[in-house]
Amino acid sequence: GHWTVLRLGYSLLGITNHPASPEATGLEVDKLSRPAVKAYFENYLDQYKDATGGLMGKRGLQYVVTDSWEAGTQNWTDDMPAEFAKRRGYAIYPWLPVLVGHIVESSEASDRFLWDFRKTIGELTVENHYDQLTALLKARGMGRYTESHENGRAFIADGMDVKRTADVPMSAMWTGRGGQGGEPASYNADIRESASVAHIYGQNLVAAESLTAGSGAYTFSPETLKPTADAEMAMGLNRFVIHTSVHQPVTEKRPGLSLGPFGQWFTRLETWAEYAKDWTTYLARSCYMLQQGKFVADVIYYYGEDSNITALFGGVMMGMPGTAAPARVNLADVPAGHDYDFASSDVVLNRLSAANGRVTTPSGMSYRVLAVDANAKLMPLAVLRKIRALVQAGAVVVGPKPTASPSLSDDQAEFRKIAEEVWGSGQGERTVGRGKVFAGMKTEDALKALQVAPDFEYAKPRPDTFLLAVHRSIAGGDIYWVNNRKNRAETVEATFRVAGKAPEIWHAATGRIEPASYRTSGGRTTVPLRLEPFDAVFVVFRGGAAAPSRTLPEKVETRLGVIEGSWELSFQPQRGAPAKITLDRLGSWSHSADAGVKYFSGTAVYTKKIQAPAAWFQSGAQLWLDLGDVKNIAEVTVNGRPLGVVWKTPFRVEVGGALKAGENTLEVKVTNLWVNRIVGDMQPGAAQKYTFTSQQFYRADSPLLPSGLLGPVEILRSAAR
Repeated sequence: GHWTVLRLGYSLLGITNHPASPEATGLEVDKLSRPAVKAYFENYLDQYKDATGGLMGKRGLQYVVTDSWEAGTQNWTDDMPAEFAKRRGYAIYPWLPVLVGHIVESSEASDRFLWDFRKTIGELTVENHYDQLTALLKARGMGRYTESHENGRAFIADGMDVKRTADVPMSAMWTGRGGQGGEPASYNADIRESASVAHIYGQNLVAAESLTAGSGAYTFSPETLKPTADAEMAMGLNRFVIHTSVHQPVTEKRPGLSLGPFGQWFTRLETWAEYAKDWTTYLARSCYMLQQGKFVADVIYYYGEDSNITALFGGVMMGMPGTAAPARVNLADVPAGHDYDFASSDVVLNRLSAANGRVTTPSGMSYRVLAVDANAKLMPLAVLRKIRALVQAGAVVVGPKPTASPSLSDDQAEFRKIAEEVWGSGQGERTVGRGKVFAGMKTEDALKALQVAPDFEYAKPRPDTFLLAVHRSIAGGDIYWVNNRKNRAETVEATFRVAGKAPEIWHAATGRIEPASYRTSGGRTTVPLRLEPFDAVFVVFRGGAAAPSRTLPEKVETRLGVIEGSWELSFQPQRGAPAKITLDRLGSWSHSADAGVKYFSGTAVYTKKIQAPAAWFQSGAQLWLDLGDVKNIAEVTVNGRPLGVVWKTPFRVEVGGALKAGENTLEVKVTNLWVNRIVGDMQPGAAQKYTFTSQQFYRADSPLLPSGLLGPVEILRSAAR
């Protein structure tokens, strides 16, 4: 007959490590080869050992970060034929024509070979690159942080498997356009993936390359960064790795060096660097709380094979700031009010057990339902066998009936037999062994049938009200973190699946703890919450409840007066502004006719004498100074007494302990961002330049940012009704 003769070879992709200095640039290592990866990392780590004088491990360099994969899609290695035969149980050679577009045996068989081929690549990537790095670092007393895909599918391997032996599974979350709020939806899935790994494999810490920006240099403040940071914590993050904080060796070159066009530009030369502690304290307190106890979830969600969490669920919008998408809590088929973890095939095969009607893990996680995604209709036979064993031991499974194994190695007849045994006709509720299967049904159906009430829900005062929550169970109590995703104040009634404990509200921004009103019914506790724009609070249940309900006096605010008239304004020196001016009324510096004020960036001090009538003061009441709109951070002093820094809405401080009847001196330090001064230095004929950037981010006609104390400045009194 007629033959087609194929000559197959393999070569390098030609991809180099990047970005790197010229002397440090070279071809990427063969990440599928165990010897190649070992040689590369041992050489790399030995260079660090020499450079640090051996200060590695407990004393010295403790971790290595593997960043997101940007090395292309490698698909071959020297010992691929042997590895394939060992892992898949048959020889690769007769099927090689499929790799160049030929059909062998049948299109169905060829597709199954391709699945086996991709599975082998994925296993080699995970075991020889990522898992081996863990072992090499452990031998030196070190650990690893590991990112993988970020979004989409960057390589042929499972993202959960890549992070499973990392000391700290890691993700990424970029910001939206500078200063405008919002974040790309695709990164929510990446963080949820890392959180699932931490919960199931027992690492607990969940990190992310955080607040990365590709535009808007120096336009970010803590207030505009907070919604993105909160979105990360809502997905399970509890350790921030801020990207980036470039070393600034020269103090005079402000705002200084950057990582090309990428930020955050979070360095000691930022205009608000001296006030960064208040922002980082908020992040630290929040993360500390979210590291306590165990994550609470009702659903373990198996998403199947041959795709990735970030590819399957990365495009789901969740009503984030700056988007017009409908509010959605969960990425997967899990109803609002019930949290969940993702599960890879490795998780199902090696981490899940059934006990007392629940699905459990060695790390201490416990779920009510194992949900199977539609993507898992093609399921390896080993996974199907394990699901059958879980159900027979008492687990509850919900989802579509699997149709076949994607592998050429698996027995399709056995697969169909087990699928029939577990799922039956593929529709309806059925008992299998000691467990239940909700075949072809939604996760919500199973939870309702099991009478599993939502762990967290809230009554919406408006149709688009949108809250996110995270629940951690601690010894003798429960911690809920609740986040308002809207740029407006909300008053809601939130219901928690907790009873017998009195709630407290913990404020991470200030460290303040206060008791809350509540009522308990049907094993659940309802708490009224007042949430400021983009607010986040902890609702902590730790002390026993003395009664089934508690109603605390409601606070009522009274506006006592608006502080109007002129202000004295003095400017930070050596930034091009006059030493001092008088403002007839509050307004943005960028609107000033004085170029020095218009283009000023830094800190300016507002000073004013105000009269406080005796009628303002009332026993048992609090007096507040509300600054209105501030661009971007303010520090308040009354009569020489510092009252703190405010960096987000509402910009207000309690002044009752410092303010007195009669004349008072009010001082407000306000710090804006670098943009206006950078733009000012670009103006034609600018005699002196006050700024230096390593890349030109702005032009002379770039828009200026609102800056300063914009007001209105008001005195408020808060007292119990």
